[in-house]
Amino acid sequence: MNEIVVHTVGFDHIDVKEAKSRGIRVGYTPEVLTETTADLIFGLILAVARRIVEGDKLIREGKWMIPWQPDFLLGYDVYGKTLGIIGMGRIGKAVYRRAKGFNMRVIYTSRTKKDDIDAEFVSFEELLKQSDFVVITVDLNESTYHMINGSTLRLMKKTAFLINASRGKVIDEKAFVKALEEKWIAGAALDVFEEEPINKDHPLLKFSNVVLTPHIGSATFETRDKMAEIAVENLFRGLRGEKLIYEL
Repeated sequence: MNEIVVHTVGFDHIDVKEAKSRGIRVGYTPEVLTETTADLIFGLILAVARRIVEGDKLIREGKWMIPWQPDFLLGYDVYGKTLGIIGMGRIGKAVYRRAKGFNMRVIYTSRTKKDDIDAEFVSFEELLKQSDFVVITVDLNESTYHMINGSTLRLMKKTAFLINASRGKVIDEKAFVKALEEKWIAGAALDVFEEEPINKDHPLLKFSNVVLTPHIGSATFETRDKMAEIAVENLFRGLRGEKLIYEL
């Protein structure tokens, strides 16, 4: 049995349609990384809102000179704010559960309305207008490519933050850089980029109000071990002609 097995939940690097046309099965590793990725997303929210990375850098560079000032490194509250989730799948729901612990109002947009969560279903445009934190948890496809662009970024609040740990190409980075330069939004936290790894001269690196991580959404010992186990099991099942654990 012909098959392709990937050690990821994302599959935009595989031409699935072509594989299927050739009778090639494609196995991947969803679900096991859901909670881990949601942890990172919430970590990114807290890091960028409370300027944690900036504070760490300040201390390491020996620039913390005064013990306390009323306007020193002011950030934004997370507790009680409005969180907008674009894509209410497994990861979106895991982020929703964490947000409830912070007493956040959660709104979302998705292909379908979800009856198993207590969150308000709104249009994409309304979500951007209302949210203090916009979290992207969608797959990359024709409809999501550059869904965050110059027009949609202008709908966001000037005090809002954009968080992306899904796929880099859902954001038009040229338009995004302009939005940051012209202060259309308060900041962002990104774990994924249009091209990876990003160039050392990438314009995103110049913004102190942007937290950047190198595509580590699933990067814990426990989760990567589980992903490897599933990938290997998928491989063996394919060789035996059996049904894969997870198959596209």
